[in-house]
Amino acid sequence: MAQAWVRALITHLILASVAIDLLDVVISTMAIDLHRTHHANGEKKASNRPMVLPLYFQSPNSSRQLFDGNRPLRRLHKSEEHDHISNAQMRLYDNLLTNGYYTTRLWIGTPPQHFALIVDSGSTVTYVPCSNCQQCGKHQDPRFQPELSSTYQPVKCNMDCNCDNERNQCTYERRYAEMSSSSGVLGNDIVSFGNESQLAPQHVVFGCENVETGDIYSQHADGIMGLGRGRLSIVDQLVEKGVIGNSFSLCYGGMDLGGGAMVLGGISSPADMIFTRSDPYRSPYYNIELQEIHVDGKPLELKSEVFNGRHGTVLDSGTTYAYLPETAFVAFKDAIMKKIHPLKRIHGPDPTYNDICFSGAGWDVTQLSKTFPEVDMVFSNGQKLILSPENYLFRHTKVRGAYCLGIFKNGNDQTTLLGGIIVRNTLVTYDRENEKIGFWKTNCSELWDRLHVHDGHAPSTDNINTTIGMPPSLAPMGMHPDILPGAEVRVGLITFDMSLRSDMKPKINELAEFIAHELEVNASQVHLLNFTFNGNISLIKWAIFPRASASYISSATAVRIILRLTEHHMQLPERFGSYQLVTWKVEPQPKRTWWGQHFLGVFIGVAVLVVVSISSFGIFVVWRHHKGQRLATYRPIVPEQELQQLSNS
Repeated sequence: MAQAWVRALITHLILASVAIDLLDVVISTMAIDLHRTHHANGEKKASNRPMVLPLYFQSPNSSRQLFDGNRPLRRLHKSEEHDHISNAQMRLYDNLLTNGYYTTRLWIGTPPQHFALIVDSGSTVTYVPCSNCQQCGKHQDPRFQPELSSTYQPVKCNMDCNCDNERNQCTYERRYAEMSSSSGVLGNDIVSFGNESQLAPQHVVFGCENVETGDIYSQHADGIMGLGRGRLSIVDQLVEKGVIGNSFSLCYGGMDLGGGAMVLGGISSPADMIFTRSDPYRSPYYNIELQEIHVDGKPLELKSEVFNGRHGTVLDSGTTYAYLPETAFVAFKDAIMKKIHPLKRIHGPDPTYNDICFSGAGWDVTQLSKTFPEVDMVFSNGQKLILSPENYLFRHTKVRGAYCLGIFKNGNDQTTLLGGIIVRNTLVTYDRENEKIGFWKTNCSELWDRLHVHDGHAPSTDNINTTIGMPPSLAPMGMHPDILPGAEVRVGLITFDMSLRSDMKPKINELAEFIAHELEVNASQVHLLNFTFNGNISLIKWAIFPRASASYISSATAVRIILRLTEHHMQLPERFGSYQLVTWKVEPQPKRTWWGQHFLGVFIGVAVLVVVSISSFGIFVVWRHHKGQRLATYRPIVPEQELQQLSNS
């Protein structure tokens, strides 16, 4: 009897567990549906905007300085509560204006294959295009090839998943409101988080896409990194393994810089970080308890319930802009327009959208607060998140010194959706363990260099290059120690090796011209150093030299060139095929010796001395010659006569 009771209890618990797992899947699907609706809108609004670089270097337009007087800004440390647990510190790339999203890099498989994935707190699945994809777009990197990974394992069909027609492998499918979709099979493989991360590579379940449609098909990024709540979320998987704390942090770069940092796992919070409760049972998303919005210190005349409709106030890193319920949007728009009446209202950059834009504010982001008001988001605990103008504006791409509101009406949806624009230059900590979200204003484009990295071995497999901060296949060879992020250096030479799957020798001059055009340098700066062709693969070594009128390449130009190469923003004609960047190297301007530095001055001095000496000698010779002529032509007026003795008469 007791054994039967135990069996019944175990059966009940198993069924309950399965029910919870299935509910998780349903909730995950719902979450992505909402997110992708707004994410797609953001992408469409940003699709025609120019790239803004650099990503890492300090800019004079930065909204915060690295130092406050003589006191350096605090560094972030791992949470003391999880000192025994590692965390993954990862760079962020891209920006809102150009791409509508931020990406990070993941390496999947053995040997590792690298991918650029959109960091998305509104999604619960991580997926990349598979090599056998029947309908996938052309993305930033080559597709994942499971057959080349010695550690890849398909997730076999089981009672907790949907299965393929042969009932061999688990499948997933995500359909989104804007009629795009992603579907494929689930696989398990080693995922690496970069060599700057303390977290060792881990086995993770992810989606291997077979079909893409809509915006997913056309986007530049390879796929999605799901950070939401759910069993397939990469955060949930790592937490369940006990390798990170139940927290992660994102920091998006400012208006003109982009980039930023991400930490999977716990960090200790800065003393002045503000928090708001995030109720995991309120909705499937990361909610915050927004109570009021103030414009220039004055609260909008709204009831607090307006921010609690439907899914409440949702913080979503994958959404580009912010969306308010209609009554809140109208009140916000009117309050802003009352404060900037001297500016001229103009049409937006895209006639498809009825953007609210203004001209006459000037180009300098640091001066926008003199024209546009400060906005406060007040939480239920009374704490305020202060928004500077860059947190609710985006640049007009066709009119210099013009800006548009990056906060829109959320259609008929009563959800308040806060996307990436709201948290630019803000460290956001999703403290899932303590059910709260924290905000700390900082310069996110420079935060990476201020993250405190403890001593320890960088995560690596046998095939991962241990050069800091670069994908294994893109690691710089012989990087000079003087070339550091944030340093103003003079670059003397940039070299890179690229491979293409065809014989490029007959087209090498044409290829050089396209490279110069794509890297925005003069054709005379691009030099072929070496060419080899073997097994239908062309391996080409190029060098970028300074302009003829300059002795070095500026650090900003060097960063732009390297990022265009490593981010695969260099678009070559289809007849050349796709290229792979093998290695790259940056060499600083050679330090000249004293003789090299003063050669010109010494040469000029010696030349002047020689000229003066020759001139003086010439003058002396002419003078002597002229004097000799005068002596040679002198004759006495009276001819000399021999004196005669006087005779006596």
